[in-house]
Amino acid sequence: MKRRDFLKSTAVAASLTGLASALPAFAAEPSAASDREFYELRRYQFRRGPMVKRFEDYVTQAALPAMARMGIGPVGVFTPIGGPDTPAAYVLIPFKSLAEFATVGEKLRADAEYQKAGAEYINTPAGDPPYLRYESSLLVAFSGVPKLEVPAQKTAGKSRIFELRTYESHSKKANKKKIEMFNEGELALFRKHGLAPVFFGETIIGPKQPNLIYLLAFDDMAAKDKSWGAFGGDPEWKKMSSAPGFTDAEIVSNISNVFLRPMACSQI
Repeated sequence: MKRRDFLKSTAVAASLTGLASALPAFAAEPSAASDREFYELRRYQFRRGPMVKRFEDYVTQAALPAMARMGIGPVGVFTPIGGPDTPAAYVLIPFKSLAEFATVGEKLRADAEYQKAGAEYINTPAGDPPYLRYESSLLVAFSGVPKLEVPAQKTAGKSRIFELRTYESHSKKANKKKIEMFNEGELALFRKHGLAPVFFGETIIGPKQPNLIYLLAFDDMAAKDKSWGAFGGDPEWKKMSSAPGFTDAEIVSNISNVFLRPMACSQI
């Protein structure tokens, strides 16, 4: 084996080994994860000015076409609806496996068409960076929502907004209990009341752990308020959320959310 090939294969193996250590259940039972996607959720922070337009051009003309050639998608690209940390962008990328996630960067660097289309963004000098910083989380899909679901609004060509919610827990045991709660009943109530999931994921690598993150789609803010109101008043939800072992006080330490709108290039 050539030295370059050896180094590449070793790097990928090391990456996957590290991820497997964070996923003992999947390492022990690989077939259990075969129908569940993995997600990379990125958040980019920009400075006001040309950064946002340059980023959108790069995603539209270079990144999304390259990922499509690799069979990766649909990819969501969003901007926050207001807030103190704007301008910013969120990118949601689904992967069929950890191997696909671990090798996507290498494949992009080897893609001549991608390098040409994204040259302005990729090759920006230190004095004119493409973004201030970005942070990334890796998640594994819940068994109750094993694959990303494209919103009905997108399929119908309608406008839509999204709510991205993060639930932190005081321990991994509590985090797993909240995931169990979603999989075994709460998700069904979400769907019943129009809280349409795009994805639900357990964070494997990322900040504020242990946590879970999910994304919901709505027609607008009024539809969002109506659905959450109906869900909160559901007798079945009240019974479920007050059962010993499933109360927020026992398994959820903090909930945060951000409202997003899709960029024109978003596939979600």
